[in-house]
Amino acid sequence: MLKLRVALAQINTTVGDLSGNAERIRAEMLKARDLGADVVCFPELAVTGYPPEDLLLRRRFVDENIAVTRELAFEAREIVAVYGFVDADDDIYNAAAVAAGGQLVDVYHKQYLPNYGVFDEERYFRAGRRAPVYEIGGVLVGVNICEDIWYPGGPSLVQSFSGAEVLLNINGSPFAAGKLGFREKMLATRASDNVAVVCYVNLVGGQDELVFDGGSMVLNERAELISRARQFREALLVVDLDVGAIRQSRLHDTRRRKERLEFLAHTTPELIRLPSSSAAAERHAVAVCITPALEPVAEVYEALVLGTHDYVHKNGFADVVIGLSGGIDSSLTACVAVDALGAEHVTGISMPSRYSSPGSREDAAELAGRLGIRYITLPIEDIFSAYLATLGSLFDGTEPGLAEENLQTRARGNLLMALSNKFGWAQLVLTTGNKSEFATGYTTLYGDMAGGFAVLKDVPKSLVYSLSEHRNLRSDSPIPRAVLDKPPSAELRAGQKDVDSLPPYEILDPILEAYVEEDRAFDEIVAMGFDPETVRRTIDLVNRSEYKRRQAPPGVKVTTRAFGRDRRLPIANRYRAE
Repeated sequence: MLKLRVALAQINTTVGDLSGNAERIRAEMLKARDLGADVVCFPELAVTGYPPEDLLLRRRFVDENIAVTRELAFEAREIVAVYGFVDADDDIYNAAAVAAGGQLVDVYHKQYLPNYGVFDEERYFRAGRRAPVYEIGGVLVGVNICEDIWYPGGPSLVQSFSGAEVLLNINGSPFAAGKLGFREKMLATRASDNVAVVCYVNLVGGQDELVFDGGSMVLNERAELISRARQFREALLVVDLDVGAIRQSRLHDTRRRKERLEFLAHTTPELIRLPSSSAAAERHAVAVCITPALEPVAEVYEALVLGTHDYVHKNGFADVVIGLSGGIDSSLTACVAVDALGAEHVTGISMPSRYSSPGSREDAAELAGRLGIRYITLPIEDIFSAYLATLGSLFDGTEPGLAEENLQTRARGNLLMALSNKFGWAQLVLTTGNKSEFATGYTTLYGDMAGGFAVLKDVPKSLVYSLSEHRNLRSDSPIPRAVLDKPPSAELRAGQKDVDSLPPYEILDPILEAYVEEDRAFDEIVAMGFDPETVRRTIDLVNRSEYKRRQAPPGVKVTTRAFGRDRRLPIANRYRAE
């Protein structure tokens, strides 16, 4: 019975850390070889980290990544290794190294270069044209990269018509809620259409705003999921493929016969034979592993934790400081920080003013106690009073309003940044605003927007509550019930509630999703059943707040369209879609 043992190395790389990434690749390559794998695959651009962005415009960086790629090939003995890097001639390519016998045997260049959403690959790379097939121990294998497999007529089709029975697809596919299931359906279609096994390895880890969720998987020629790695963790997924079953399926499934004969009449397949392992006869079967997919809210929470952990550590920080108001957003941010970094690396700062309710102060203290984090109280009343006194002659004769409210949040921002600058235990400030607030401008420049990373930047307020309830299902239940039950309020004036300034979040969030993520026009959103004036007001708030969002810190992308590199609109913009 002919089998091929494939190992999918789901690793967490760091952009620009060529030596560190190489060491990760080397270690997993050796581990896969010891497990008797015939071939081991690593994510897209594993050598450079993904996405390297304008580092690709530095020729020295490209040259060094090629040197590392060639050095890694020496480790590919008794195993075939496929790993992503940047190749170059007179231009550069998003490439997959195919190494065997201790040398770099071939290089595949990505053909479909995504240039939408968070992707800018046409800015950097030239598209490839070759779609070779490799013979590994008598099995024909095609190698392609990420976007290549999303197209029915792409290189996967060419490779299967050329005889490929197994398709190895290496990826740097960022997370968005629900995307794992969408990927699986697409890969099942490719496997079925090509009557081939699809082995999909994905990157895992955080890189700036992006989080890569792993979830590497293998689908057989009948579109059945036969193996899947867990999400948001590094893993080495090993699977034995029954090549005889693939060949038998092709005898019974003649859908492709005419098209394949037409293809072969005009094309000569490129076949490259690779040295194979001699361990096949000695190895024992590996256990089947299909890790269950996380539930929708759980996967978003894990994305926030991983994104926060990697942003902090990959940027050289160890500790974070958070302003704790006793509200839901800062409570959830603190939970994510503790789960990402450990309680000993998180400090919560309470900064009450004359408008901070006793209940909120108690809630903040209780949360900090349950989480086991350092907790400091710094009242801002004296600072606020000094601001008012300084501005008194200029504000005289005016009604108190937004300017006075924002003095409080800016005082808090100053204190948090001062602590960040002064003490090693509070190096990075985590801001606590959510997507609903960023969307509508219900934030203060140089106040609650001040900081290095916005954990909840892409999390709508309604989801903040769901995530908080999810986190409280654990035994420690850190978020006090009062925080979840009380009406949300910035507490910057007496009796203030969020609904004084915004529509209720259960109404606001669906409107924002339609306008921000789906680009629906005013009349389309009204047709969904929303009050025209509420829709008009919401759209106006979003449009007028673009300049604020451009000054916001980065944050974890979890929705299909996040502010920042994902959604890009001009600040000076007079177009109104009504």
